[in-house]
Amino acid sequence: MHDALKFATHLAIQAGNLLKQYYHPAGLHSSQKADHTLVTEADLAADQMITNSIHAHFPADEIISEESSHQVNDIHSPVWVIDPLDGTTNFSLGLPIWGVSIARMQDGSPELGVANFPLINEIYTARKGKGAALNYRPITTRAPDPKQPNSFFACCSRTFRSYTVDIPYKPRILGAAVYSFCMVARGTALLGFDAAPKIWDLAAVWLLVEQAGGKITAFEGPPPFPLSPAQDYRTTHYPTLAAATEQLFSFAGKKIQRKSKFALIVQEKA
Repeated sequence: MHDALKFATHLAIQAGNLLKQYYHPAGLHSSQKADHTLVTEADLAADQMITNSIHAHFPADEIISEESSHQVNDIHSPVWVIDPLDGTTNFSLGLPIWGVSIARMQDGSPELGVANFPLINEIYTARKGKGAALNYRPITTRAPDPKQPNSFFACCSRTFRSYTVDIPYKPRILGAAVYSFCMVARGTALLGFDAAPKIWDLAAVWLLVEQAGGKITAFEGPPPFPLSPAQDYRTTHYPTLAAATEQLFSFAGKKIQRKSKFALIVQEKA
């Protein structure tokens, strides 16, 4: 395994072990940040551990993290993009689907990614040009199977508030953006959609889906990669669609339509 990927994998496992010390099935206290997302003491502890370790082992590299640094100075040098706790709401409520996402960028685009979900014993790894793996075994996306009538569409809670969706697969809201896209990469979900992910939700899984043979791209608006030195990633969302195949991607792109502003106002008042 590539040295930087080994490092990132070990670090994601360490961070997962740290988060498990804070986790409780009955839930725990969380606070609301200025952007209305949640943060816990565990997020901050994992962020500090991860960033300190990267600074110690790769002192010339830059870091973008959900909980600490939100801009990059030079995209031509390596940049780490971190979500120290993907699925904070799940974590704070005592649900088991949450994890750590760590990616390293080269020239502004993902070169390696790791996502670790410690309570369900799943660790996803990918390196550009070398494929994707779940628990160190290769994975690929899976095309629709006529013998399997029950297929699923992984999405976020905002999807049906902001979009009209006419997808003929069972929707599942898992509460963790990274994990939803992992479901596409491993061949469990045919499609994955998130209405408002940020760069740290996408960096590792973007590569994971691509290396597993799927297609992932910005559904609307500018693409997240390559990174931009002028961007404040704390305030930027990237609606994103992932699909197991090119044909599914084209199909889903026509079946997900943003609601009009009038429809959204009526929905909010209802």
